[in-house]
Amino acid sequence: MKNELDRAWDDLLAEERGVIGQMRVRVVRADEMAWFAKRMDREHYLGWADPVGERVAHMAEAEGRPLALLMWTAGSYHLRVRDEWIGWTAIQRRERLGLVANNSRFLMLEGCSLPNLASRVLAESTKRLSADWDAAYGHGVLLAESFVNGRRFRGTCYRACGWEKLGETAGFARVAEDFYEHHGEPKQLWVRALRPEARNLLAGSVLPEPWARAQRTVPARTELGCARMHSLYDVFARHIKDPRARIGRYPLPGLLVVVFAATLCGMSLGQRDLAAFARRLTKAQCRALRFRRDPRTKAYFTPSETTFFRLLNEVAPLELERALLAAQEWLLGPPPADDNLVALDGKQPLSGRGTQIVSAYSVKGGRWLGSERVADKSNEVPAVRRLLSRLDVDGKTVAYDALHTNHETAIHAVRDCGADFIATVKGNQPGIAESLEKLYASRRGGAFSPSSGADHGTQPRPA
Repeated sequence: MKNELDRAWDDLLAEERGVIGQMRVRVVRADEMAWFAKRMDREHYLGWADPVGERVAHMAEAEGRPLALLMWTAGSYHLRVRDEWIGWTAIQRRERLGLVANNSRFLMLEGCSLPNLASRVLAESTKRLSADWDAAYGHGVLLAESFVNGRRFRGTCYRACGWEKLGETAGFARVAEDFYEHHGEPKQLWVRALRPEARNLLAGSVLPEPWARAQRTVPARTELGCARMHSLYDVFARHIKDPRARIGRYPLPGLLVVVFAATLCGMSLGQRDLAAFARRLTKAQCRALRFRRDPRTKAYFTPSETTFFRLLNEVAPLELERALLAAQEWLLGPPPADDNLVALDGKQPLSGRGTQIVSAYSVKGGRWLGSERVADKSNEVPAVRRLLSRLDVDGKTVAYDALHTNHETAIHAVRDCGADFIATVKGNQPGIAESLEKLYASRRGGAFSPSSGADHGTQPRPA
């Protein structure tokens, strides 16, 4: 015969089945949000604060009786354990964070403490979350996350709904852009992929439709940490001398680090882009670059367009080239020993105002080796010879286009620089083409080196 405790339990389960059978989750209407916020503020242990950005509010009810309230807001800006679990880059995180929703509030209302009701409410809310987000903002979400205070709760309903506990936070709260305060209460981080392929989509090289609608265009920001910026500052300081008699707000090595970092982010299209990039540096990064502070506000100065204009006009080109080559090696390490093919080509930069630049690159490693400006009222040919003179191409092969296929450049490459060469011959160079045909016939169709049969101290037979 059942005792009173068994009968009470049976009654509770019967009530639960009845409530769950009638329960439904819906989006809170605009005219209900004041009531929603008031109940959250009064009954939730964290109180209420109006969320910023995209959000969806859910209410669970049965026969018109409210049972639970849930608030879904934009995903947390930066969570190390979540970001490692997803596997996305810092840039992907900033672009695709709109596909992550955070369950910032979950409140079971007073008088609704049935054993399995919370997990059922959470399951129904999570199931419809992406569709409701799409209806409100034109895109769905792929991942749900939530923080659980381990001192108060066990996260049982999240576990019951198939959420995964990734670990604990470090106990910091973001109070401003790139500024966090330690609150001393680490929380459990739980996540739930809303689609089986969610992680692959978030970390993929290309985000397909319809998810691409949520991808944001974010301003470029360097991923160089403060320690690496400080190290790069020292590289520039060792290889270039500041021409200014008085150092003001910005040491030259610090400005060059900004230019270098902006170039890595694809933002070096002109002084305006450099100034915009510099404004997004954090306080810690400005400190690593040794920028000066405003004595009144204590905020760091950031360089303007005119600062970069003066910098790029005052620095000696060859000193800058040596410094940039050192910075490139600092970033990539020593070049491969077998990287022996060097390509030379001339281009007119988009922001060069008609200036032409000849540059050299290693073909295998893709490294920049140096550049030479084409003199006014001249062409690329003398610039290529000047560039070859300071490149270390001894024992290597240089390749260039038909403009440089001439006797003088070939002699300079082989005799003066110790290199072999690969040159292009076009139909408007009949004399060279005839010499090639004779040389090819004399070798009976075999391959040959332009400088074969002679050491590097003799005159080559240009090809």
